[in-house]
Amino acid sequence: MQRFSMLTICLLAVAAFMATAAQAQNAHFISASDAIVTSGTIAGDLLVSFKEAGLGDNVTILYSASGNGSATYACINKGGNHPSASNKVTNAGPISGEATFNSGKNGTISNVLDVEEVGAGSFSCPGGQSLVLGSVSFSSIKITDTVNGAFENVADQSVTFCDIDNLTKATLKNCVTPD
Repeated sequence: MQRFSMLTICLLAVAAFMATAAQAQNAHFISASDAIVTSGTIAGDLLVSFKEAGLGDNVTILYSASGNGSATYACINKGGNHPSASNKVTNAGPISGEATFNSGKNGTISNVLDVEEVGAGSFSCPGGQSLVLGSVSFSSIKITDTVNGAFENVADQSVTFCDIDNLTKATLKNCVTPD
């Protein structure tokens, strides 16, 4: 009888452990959204906000946000003018950002991942002119929990800070200095 009771206790403990492990393997996104930063030192970056649950307690997860992006850069002279059509470039390509977060005691992670805009590449301005970011766009963006394989798509986003081809003194202030 005592042997049976010890066996029963061991089986119950194993079953409880398996239920906990199964619950921790139910990683899923509760929400995910994105927005482009329009001012400050990271203007032009995409912020992907998310909440994921079913992770288990104190689990470290690597997140990746990836997709496509484009950015238009131009050169502006000291008079606030865009002096030449050739002093403008639109670069497009893949974008991504990664960060690691911990679930803490509640098995969820709520955080924000920063994804930088496509860079200017080798485009540069001649002396006496400043590089500005006129517009950015992001498409087909997906946030992924790289540990569990859970993912969520977020909306495409775009913003025009200043219309490079129709720049005025009033609209020049809307242009962004790239980070």
